[in-house]
Amino acid sequence: MHRKTCLLVACLACVPWSTAHAAELPRLFADGMVLQRDRPMPVWGRSAAGAQVRVSFAGGAVATRADKQGEWRVELPARPAGGPYAMRIEDGDSTRELRDVYVGDVWLASGQSNMEWPVASSADADAEIARATDGLIRHFKVPRSWSGAPQWQLAGGDWVASSPESAGSFSAVAHFFARELRAATGVPVGIIESAWGGSRIEAWMDARTQGLDAADVAAHARALEDADRRGWAEIRRRLSRFDLPADDDGWQAPDLDDAAWADIPVPSGWEAAGWDGMDGVAWYRTRFVLDEAEARAGVLLGMGRIDDSDVTWVNGVQVGDTRMQYDAPRRYAVPASALRAGVNHVAVRVTDAGGGGGIHGAAEEAFVQPRGGAPRPLAGTWKFRPAQVTLAPAGDQNRHPALLYNAMIHPLQPYPVRGVIWYQGESNANDVGEALRYRQQFPDMIRQWRAQWHAPELPFLWVQLAGFGSGKDSGPRSPWAVLRESQSSALSLPATAQAVAIDIGDAGNIHPSNKQDVGRRLALAARRVAYGEAVAWSGPAATGTTFEGDAAVVRFDTGARALAARGGGEEVHGVQLAGADRVFHPATARIDGATLVARSAEVATPVAVRYAWRDDPADADLVNDAGLPASPFRSDDW
Repeated sequence: MHRKTCLLVACLACVPWSTAHAAELPRLFADGMVLQRDRPMPVWGRSAAGAQVRVSFAGGAVATRADKQGEWRVELPARPAGGPYAMRIEDGDSTRELRDVYVGDVWLASGQSNMEWPVASSADADAEIARATDGLIRHFKVPRSWSGAPQWQLAGGDWVASSPESAGSFSAVAHFFARELRAATGVPVGIIESAWGGSRIEAWMDARTQGLDAADVAAHARALEDADRRGWAEIRRRLSRFDLPADDDGWQAPDLDDAAWADIPVPSGWEAAGWDGMDGVAWYRTRFVLDEAEARAGVLLGMGRIDDSDVTWVNGVQVGDTRMQYDAPRRYAVPASALRAGVNHVAVRVTDAGGGGGIHGAAEEAFVQPRGGAPRPLAGTWKFRPAQVTLAPAGDQNRHPALLYNAMIHPLQPYPVRGVIWYQGESNANDVGEALRYRQQFPDMIRQWRAQWHAPELPFLWVQLAGFGSGKDSGPRSPWAVLRESQSSALSLPATAQAVAIDIGDAGNIHPSNKQDVGRRLALAARRVAYGEAVAWSGPAATGTTFEGDAAVVRFDTGARALAARGGGEEVHGVQLAGADRVFHPATARIDGATLVARSAEVATPVAVRYAWRDDPADADLVNDAGLPASPFRSDDW
């Protein structure tokens, strides 16, 4: 058991009986919370069996009695936006008062790492943090947690008002979305962020929706817990040889004695080296040799890929610093002033925020290259020492059916929300078969959440996968393109919309830094779908294709906007045509009113057309005159 958990249990054992039955509220009910306007507001909790409970709010009060299990629920009348208010809960044994409560709009933000990605690691982070002064944007982050059975209570979380001191850790997509809504509506906006990097959609759906037996899910969770306990015991054994310091300053010094440090292979994530289940901070050290001329000229230092962040020194001089780029190769120029003839010492402070950690990638990505010379390998055995350790689930709980739903979504119900924003799918785009299954899974999840919130048309908005060079393209087969198509198919459900992001991705980074435009496009969709505003909110959508001789003519719903090519002109890129042989060739395509006309010299009689049908369709440039991009499409079902 974690030391903090032991301390909590010990403290609870000492609580006097008179307060042991104090009202327990869901963690969402706390100081600074935002309640959904214009909706009846349920308040629920647990007290002593039969306790008389009274909830007072904004000049009104309702009362009820706890049942035999001590559970109770009341419903406050709907209120318009406003605040600050106080909410008072009395149950005979105790009184709780929640302060600084506002009524406004509450949005649930869920998905995987691109939803979790913080403002501090996004584009223009310093400027965005400095301008995050609107305290009526409130953020509640649900901690990463999982369970084999639906939970009543969240594992933690607090409402935090936006400020330059706090906003850096907020979900960037959700924060920029909330900022746009604040400007459009003028009401307080509360964001409940419930996201986990690397998660699959199956983890966010309940067992029943997936046709699974709840008992089997619970048994599987127990097996994962047992594996974690064994893994953590091994990490504790390994850590016993070290004293974890209060301060690791100075570990970059070139003359540091690292003989007692552990050995570790590089490149290789530290999980593969026996540290599975460890997050936090660890140091790596190695050395290389230069002659006098090489030292005077400077070198290029390749550090492989580092999960998630690093600061790198050579001979005690900082030469590189990369934040939250788990899959980006590090290449740092080292000036002559940091080098010496003979032995040079490399020190790397690696920070892992969750999931895998350490220096990974291909062996040839770890090198030292003197100016004008060939790269010399640095792959091999390095020195390794943990500095700050957090024990985390060693397995892939975020990928197993129902486990995240049980702990991170179920406890939120029935707290009213205005809608959901969702950014997920990368982990379900490993192959075309997975991407096709998403076509059923995604609408199933939307229906399930809506049913459990008793809101059959709860607005549900999502980000279509951004462009990324996943390496999984194989000719005409693109798992990411199929996943995008599966996302688009959910638009057949009412009160849905998607923000297309193929133009603001990053071929070399699955976490593109431009989260401002993502939040802005989601907010435009919300203003149309959730608030009924007449705004330009969506790019062109293909509605059908006809084939006329050597041309494919694609019709569009332009949303009362004109078709356009990004950058101007009438020519559109990213279009392919195929004939009866099903072999696709690049096509020239031009805008003709509300249609796109495409031809290819290699395809005399086209029977299929595709647009942006790649994992990273960087050349795709069809937009409307509001600058919003067209979604990828195809006319075939091959």
